Amino acid sequence: MTATVRRGLPRVPGGEPWPAAEDGAPRAAAAATAPEPAAAPVPRVDPPEATVPEVTVPAAVGAASTAGLALRRGLPRAPGGEPWPPAAIRPTDRESAVSGARGVEPAASGLLEVELPAAIGPRPPLRVRTSVVPTAAAARWSALRAERIGRERRPEPEADASSQRTAVALVGGAAVAVAAGMTVLFTRWLVSTPAVAEFLTAYPGEYPLPETAPVGLPAWLGWQHFLNAFFLVLIVRSGLQVRHQKRPSAFWSPRRDPKRKISLTLWFHQALDVLWIANGVIFVVLLFLTGQWMRIVPTSWEVFPNAVSAALQYVSLDWPTENGWLNYNALQQLAYFAITFVAAPLAIVSGVRMSGVWPRDAARLNRAYPLEWARAVHYPVMLFFVAFTIVHVGLVLATGARRNLTHMYAAQEGDGWLGVALFATSLAVIAAAWIAARPLVLAPIARLFGSVATR
Repeated sequence: MTATVRRGLPRVPGGEPWPAAEDGAPRAAAAATAPEPAAAPVPRVDPPEATVPEVTVPAAVGAASTAGLALRRGLPRAPGGEPWPPAAIRPTDRESAVSGARGVEPAASGLLEVELPAAIGPRPPLRVRTSVVPTAAAARWSALRAERIGRERRPEPEADASSQRTAVALVGGAAVAVAAGMTVLFTRWLVSTPAVAEFLTAYPGEYPLPETAPVGLPAWLGWQHFLNAFFLVLIVRSGLQVRHQKRPSAFWSPRRDPKRKISLTLWFHQALDVLWIANGVIFVVLLFLTGQWMRIVPTSWEVFPNAVSAALQYVSLDWPTENGWLNYNALQQLAYFAITFVAAPLAIVSGVRMSGVWPRDAARLNRAYPLEWARAVHYPVMLFFVAFTIVHVGLVLATGARRNLTHMYAAQEGDGWLGVALFATSLAVIAAAWIAARPLVLAPIARLFGSVATR
């Protein structure tokens, strides 16, 4: 008995149904009984738009006999084609073909007919073929998943940047400490040499003042010193806030020009500048009226070698012998002169150029003094003020805190505690002003001179 071989789907899209028509039952039977060779990897080819995905039903579901049943016809193999299989094929022929190909009885062929409702109609093709073989889509999904897992395990950028800053600060601090130690050791060796020791003897670090120079420090100088420190600390704080502020919480506008708006922090900075300048003008006037200018203005060329001598003594940690009640050493005199008559005027001139009082429509004046020059000067001058304050306070505390503070704040000679108490009180006032300098406190004060609007 010759069995008819059932022809299935083509091996490639658009090809002939498999097996070929000339292949007979013996070849099918041999193919069914022979061990199946290892399947070669099939290249991924996207199916045409009308291709219907295959539905595989396991043979273990159960064997069912199709004898006496009408042949089930499914969806067409091509758009607009005849339902498959053709009507000429009979169930008995199909059953015999399956049995002959597999070498089993028709009733035990293990085929299960799965009939799809006709109302479903053709379905769109799958975008990605479901297969155990890795595909391009599966590779992309795996890459995205690996990237997400790596991103979750990667440290946060802010934490990483903070760790880097901490490491740089630690390494930089250690390098500065080592450099400072080496500098001290080298300077101590240098001052022990005969030539440098002779130089220190000839120039002890200070020179005599003019005979008309006053003795001692007046009380007004102590008040000026406190006010200068008070304004300077708040100016530096508000200036840094203006420099790094991106979204101000409040704005101030003058009454004469309501359209002009500046941040409340910038208004506070400029208001402090005005007060600081007024205090500085009073300080300079009193300096020349009372003769105190001779203490901070060099009156002899000997100031320079004596300044070098004082610097060597400071670096070698062998503090120079001094008495600020009578005279400053040459290094102190140059420092006070620079802070009063060089740094302060540069800060004022550059600040005025950057402020709103500068005429913006003066083309020639703006070309002669560009805004970029003012910005290039203003910030380094601020750093100089900060460095001077740190060194100044450190030396005041390290070279006899009670005596120096009594001279500066109590305007008295001696080692009493009044100057220390006044100094501590001034620090408390500065700290309170630092904490109070916020929009809640500044806004009512700013409204006295203009209008304040919040964001």
